[in-house]
Amino acid sequence: MTGLIPNMQQIDDLHRRISPSEAAYDLIHTHCVIVATIARALARRQNALFMRRCTLPVDSSERGGDSHGGCDPSTSSSEGFMVPPTEGVVGGTIPPHYLDERMVVVGGLLHDIGTYRVLAHDGSDGRALKFDGPRYILHGLLGYEYLKEQGVDESIAEFARNHTGVGLTREQVVEQNLPLPPDNYSPMTLEQEVVMVADKYHSKSIPPRFLTAEAYERKAARYGEANRRAWMELVRKYGVPDIDSLARQYDMPVSR
Repeated sequence: MTGLIPNMQQIDDLHRRISPSEAAYDLIHTHCVIVATIARALARRQNALFMRRCTLPVDSSERGGDSHGGCDPSTSSSEGFMVPPTEGVVGGTIPPHYLDERMVVVGGLLHDIGTYRVLAHDGSDGRALKFDGPRYILHGLLGYEYLKEQGVDESIAEFARNHTGVGLTREQVVEQNLPLPPDNYSPMTLEQEVVMVADKYHSKSIPPRFLTAEAYERKAARYGEANRRAWMELVRKYGVPDIDSLARQYDMPVSR
């Protein structure tokens, strides 16, 4: 790493520096805080499952009558439900390695910083905020470029670049004629992937709202069955966060 890994104050400064108005800051920064909170919970669930990989009880019907725990990292997804919830997250599968929770939080707090640059109405004139729909797909790349301009390390800037949808591939960019340079915009690390997943549980719609896994499944299905299946595999992999508790905390509605 040769660039900046920003602390909490520096993260806030990065938001303030690019935000065109207080209204824009409130909407986008709050979304990033929520996503970072969900992502941290998902990462901690992954780490709890990783640490328990040698002590999880084994279903004797699956292991030829052996009911003892083992160190097999290929244990079935159902075993995630045998471990008590971690920060409200249930389910999930054992990851191949421990996740860096600090990187998850920093990445979550900065993943959507490019959305300040795709506002059609930015709140500076008192009008209600409105995103520029056709340009919205650019927000990840614009956020990446902004973070790099500010000296942020590549490992953090990539959280902005690589979180769109359930993993945006070069083929999808070309096939859908998206206004992006043809390239792969999918997560490169588990930390980036967990932020991408967390992002789907909250929308910056006006007014903002939370989404259940089922609500986002319907949204993902609009882009095809393969997209829907990709989302459901991510839900199986990372488990399900306690969206209702967060919605009560932030006094926001939930789309189910």
